[in-house]
Amino acid sequence: MSGNSHGLHGELKRFIVRRLRLEQVDPDSIQDDAPLVGGGLDLDSIDLLELVVGLEKEYGLKIADVAEGRRILTSLKSLVDFVAGKRGAA
Repeated sequence: MSGNSHGLHGELKRFIVRRLRLEQVDPDSIQDDAPLVGGGLDLDSIDLLELVVGLEKEYGLKIADVAEGRRILTSLKSLVDFVAGKRGAA
């Protein structure tokens, strides 16, 4: 993992904790490959909607449809890949 990618992992972990107000969660405890829904964070569809809104507001990223959103928000790794890809394309 490159330093830039590692920084993005930490940034998005903090984004998830802040955006969902998960005060009891240490951002460093979020596993890269753990499922966001049904995993350790036990997120639900409302949480995912809040993350999509946050990605649009804070990062200026658009998620085209529900299927893309599910793919992107499968895990932290899939979210990092999406954001890194969009930043690379910008």
